[in-house]
Amino acid sequence: MTTSIGDQAIQPLAPASPGPPMRVLAAEDNPVFQSMLRTMLTKWGYQAVIARSGTEAWHVLESDDAPRLAVLDWMMPGMDGLEICRRIRSARREPYIYILLLTARTESQDLIEGMDAGADDYLTKPFNSHELRVRLRAGRRILDLQEELLKAREALREQATHDGLTGLLNRATILEKLDDELSRAERSGNPVSVLMADLDRFKAINDTLGHLAGDAVLCEAARRLKSAARRYDSVGRYGGEEFLIVLPGCDAAHAALQAERMRDAIGATPFVTPSRPVNVTASLGVACSSDSVPEALVREADDALYQAKGTGRNRVVVHSGVWDHTGCAVT
Repeated sequence: MTTSIGDQAIQPLAPASPGPPMRVLAAEDNPVFQSMLRTMLTKWGYQAVIARSGTEAWHVLESDDAPRLAVLDWMMPGMDGLEICRRIRSARREPYIYILLLTARTESQDLIEGMDAGADDYLTKPFNSHELRVRLRAGRRILDLQEELLKAREALREQATHDGLTGLLNRATILEKLDDELSRAERSGNPVSVLMADLDRFKAINDTLGHLAGDAVLCEAARRLKSAARRYDSVGRYGGEEFLIVLPGCDAAHAALQAERMRDAIGATPFVTPSRPVNVTASLGVACSSDSVPEALVREADDALYQAKGTGRNRVVVHSGVWDHTGCAVT
């Protein structure tokens, strides 16, 4: 025998995990049903968000902190439940919103119409409160699974675009960033500069202190370069002990000053390693875009780096000129 929502006692449901209760939108224009839904959701461990019309429900669901679970009445003033379903699905928003549709309609064609509009599940009125509770649990499980999938996807994206040791962008991704910035600069007319940084005598660290010490130096160098970069700069590990930094909107003179700050950051204090502290310096080559060919710009920065290595290390060289520690060009 089916029992309607007012016919049985509602037992509280202990929260599945610590933290604030999951928010559930209950869109219902009938004040009696509003009160019942609020009471049930609260006792089951949810935080009820009540909407009294379809328009109010839509405003809640299009907000940045929209509830992930929604119980929508089919027939509501302002906007019906089907229209809300269609709008949510057409927006293709993430994270996903699980929609349970309430309706007094019982025809199979109505069910098909509701599911086609984007509802995930439905209940016919009057409904059994235990059935609502179970269907909400099912929706929550689906949302939890989707969150795990999103985390796995993000982890794979991170793995595909970042260097596994230092956490910086990997070579392919930093070159993509450079290509994007050059394309943007070509439209805006702003300059783009790149820095090629190389840790001086890094092989000696590996040879004398071991590869664990070398890894520690690479990770700390990455952290210092990242800290010295501007918020909108991109820092990547180009290969081995070489790093590529993309500086959008930066001409050669300002890029050289930025390179000096990074050189200072590397050499400021000894690096802590599993063996002992070690002093590390870096040489940097600077190049500024004269065209939109990424390979040419990287080659110019690499040529400047080669010159910095050949003229004593621990210095900054701008392509076609040496930049001394005072920030002046040296002929």
